[in-house]
Amino acid sequence: MDTFEFTHRRRNPLTGKWILVSPHRNNRPWLGATESVANDTLAAHDPSCPLCPGNTRANGEVNPVYSYTHVFKNDFGALTQQEVSEEANDPLFAHETTSGECRVMCFSPEHHKTLPELSLTELTAVIDTWQQQYLELAMQYKCIQIFENKGAIMGCSQPHPHGQIWAHNHLSTEISTEDTEQRAYFQQHGRSLLADYAQRELTQKSRVVFANAHWLVVVPFWAAWPFETLLISLDDIQHIGQLSQEQKETLAEALQILTIKYDNVFNCSFPYSMGWHNAPTDSEQPYWRLHAHFYPPLLRSATVKKHMVGYEMLGESQRDLTAETAAQILQAASVEHYKKNK
Repeated sequence: MDTFEFTHRRRNPLTGKWILVSPHRNNRPWLGATESVANDTLAAHDPSCPLCPGNTRANGEVNPVYSYTHVFKNDFGALTQQEVSEEANDPLFAHETTSGECRVMCFSPEHHKTLPELSLTELTAVIDTWQQQYLELAMQYKCIQIFENKGAIMGCSQPHPHGQIWAHNHLSTEISTEDTEQRAYFQQHGRSLLADYAQRELTQKSRVVFANAHWLVVVPFWAAWPFETLLISLDDIQHIGQLSQEQKETLAEALQILTIKYDNVFNCSFPYSMGWHNAPTDSEQPYWRLHAHFYPPLLRSATVKKHMVGYEMLGESQRDLTAETAAQILQAASVEHYKKNK
C-alpha cells in the first residue's frame, strides 16, 4: 500500500527501533507551544561574533581573515585529550575514561549566510574541509562525528554558520548500533543495507526528494522527525575521506537543493541537526555506506515545533505526518531560495 493513511509502525533497519505513525492526528487543532521566528536580517559581519573573521574569541585568540572555511579547537569542547585511563565493568556503575578532540568549523566568513545561501563553489569548499579534517583525525581516532546544529531552537548558541567535528576512540552509541545492523544485513544478504535501500527508494520514487549521479536524498520510510531526510552515497563509499572531486561537487548540489527546499517549506531559516555517519576508521567495513542524517523539528509552520516528549521518551518515536506526505511537500518546494524573491 502506497498511502499508509492508517495507524501503523515502521522499523528503522539502521537501528532496529520502531516508529509509531498516526496520520489521522494531522487533523487535530493545534493549541500547543510555538517558537519565535529567528531574525532573518543579520549583517555580513558582526564585530561581537567570536566566529567572524578578524574577531577575538573567548580564549583571546584572533580569527584569521579567512575567505572560505575556518577550523579551530573548540574553546569549550566536550572531549579533552587525557592520559589517565580508568574503567569499571560493574553492571550497575560501569564507566570508562574517554578522550578526544572537539573542533568548530566556520562554513563561511559571512555572518548571515547559512548553507542554502552558499554558492556551489562555497559548498564544495565546506566539503573539502570536512574531508581534510576527517583524514587528519582518522589517523588518530576511530570515530569521527561531523555535524551541524542550525538554529537557536536546536541549541545553536551562535548564528554564524558553523558546524562541529568531534573525534574519539570509542564508538558513539548511534555509530555502534548502525555498525551492528549493517554488518548483520551484509552477513545475511551479501550486500550493503543502504545500497539496497537506496535502489528500492529510487525504484519506488514516492519518498525521493532529490537524486543525481552520486547522491540520493530521501525521506526515509522510518523517519521519526516531521521532515527528516537521509542523504546516501550511491557509490561504494564508506567514509567522507574517500570522496572524489566529482562526488564532492555533486554532493554540493545535493546539499544546496535540500537545504533550499527546507528553507522554502515555511519561508524561514529551517532549523535542524544534521550529521555524517562514517564507518569506524580501524578496519575495512564493506557493509558500510556513507550517509548523513537531517533531523528538523518544524512540524506545521515556522513557529510550531515537534517535541519528543511523553510517549516518544517513554515508549517509542511517534509521528503524525507520513514520510510519503513529507516527501511530497519537500518535492514541491522550490529550488530557488525564498529570500531571492524579497
